Amino acid sequence: MSKTALITGASKGIGLETAHRLAASDLDITTVILMARQSDDFDANFAALDAEMGDSVTLVRSIVDVGDRDALIVAIGELYAAHGTIHYLVNNAGYTNPVPIHQVDFEDFERTMAVNVYAPFTLVQELLHLGNRFDVIVNIASTAGINGRSGWLTYSASKAAVINMSEVMRDELKIYGTRVVCLSPGRTATALRRVLAPEEDPSTIMQPQHVAQVIETMLGPTGQYVDQQNVIVRQ
Repeated sequence: MSKTALITGASKGIGLETAHRLAASDLDITTVILMARQSDDFDANFAALDAEMGDSVTLVRSIVDVGDRDALIVAIGELYAAHGTIHYLVNNAGYTNPVPIHQVDFEDFERTMAVNVYAPFTLVQELLHLGNRFDVIVNIASTAGINGRSGWLTYSASKAAVINMSEVMRDELKIYGTRVVCLSPGRTATALRRVLAPEEDPSTIMQPQHVAQVIETMLGPTGQYVDQQNVIVRQ
């Protein structure tokens, strides 16, 4: 049976690497939907991946800001109408503006929650309302959601919410045969990590492709044997 995968935050980093691995995987995936905001990176990286994959898999680009809930709901409806069941959902998109508590702008806090928490919730709920039945949902949290980090209040709070939300999803959706995986990467060389730790040498930490490999494993048959409450990925 052919499968469809949807990955958010897929213009670069972990999302793009995950799209690459799933498009080349042996998971019977014939359609990979890459969702992200419009950007030059998205244009270039999607074109390169599409050229590399050729006719082996259908790549679909969905341009939407997942932090804009109204626009996201429209995009979800259009994707479901065009492509049918989303078997694999990888909620990877992330945002934060790391500053001390007295410098936090509430609009930034709201956007962090909108992208990191409300978007995964909206994707799952809207697709369920449309009749979608997932095989596997992977929610990307963070080790920062396990232990709060000074200066990262909004990010840590949002990722703690993702971890807890994943536990509830796991319990509620198992009646449909859906596995829900919460993945908490540690330090990973992404654009978001450069915002969080600008002085860090990215070559000394985990790379996006390492996390993507774990995501692929969790989607496959081996993933069912892993304790999925909160899978920590780090060096």
